[in-house]
Amino acid sequence: MNTDLFQAMAQSIIDGDTELAEGLARQAIAQGMDPLEAIEKGFVVGVNQVGEQFSCGEAYLPELVMAGEAMKRAVSTLEPEMAKRGTQRQVYGKVVLATIHGDIHDIGKTLVGTMLSSAGFQVYDLGVDVPIEALIAKALEEEADIIAVSALLTTTMVRQREVIQTLDARGLRSKFKVMVGGAPVTRDWVAEIGADGYSEDAIGAVNVAKQLMQA
Repeated sequence: MNTDLFQAMAQSIIDGDTELAEGLARQAIAQGMDPLEAIEKGFVVGVNQVGEQFSCGEAYLPELVMAGEAMKRAVSTLEPEMAKRGTQRQVYGKVVLATIHGDIHDIGKTLVGTMLSSAGFQVYDLGVDVPIEALIAKALEEEADIIAVSALLTTTMVRQREVIQTLDARGLRSKFKVMVGGAPVTRDWVAEIGADGYSEDAIGAVNVAKQLMQA
């Protein structure tokens, strides 16, 4: 049984130890372990635990960021082996993610992308300062399920409304669920602009995305 290895994988994520996570992923490949099993029974367990700790205030943003980076490294190390075996993780859905035009805040948005990827979403992170047309074009190109738009300034937050208005104007609103996020975003704002969901943090964003995929 690989119980000890799975526990070590989970712990490497909890500790945010990127190098160890990569080393354990390589060890799994060397032992002929199914890379999907390594992800689901090892590394994801760690991500979930950090997420739970973050939700109850026992872990903080730096731990979440480090866990996300370690998870990203582990998965990218295992990806070539998955491609070789022709195996793929179950994909919950496709998310096109960006910080809106005029806003260059990155950390929160990147963390949401990492956590969504860790949870099994296919994420296309377009970066910061992304024009609305580019965001919609990518969502159409990838046949995305969710468009996720971050804004950290009250002056750029209004462009989240413009995303929805543009989708409406082009007859595309029903094709995509729209998630919004960022420090100034509130439930009232979400209701006002007609977005489908929002979360105050990256862990919550994963839960909202999963709910939207089931809606």
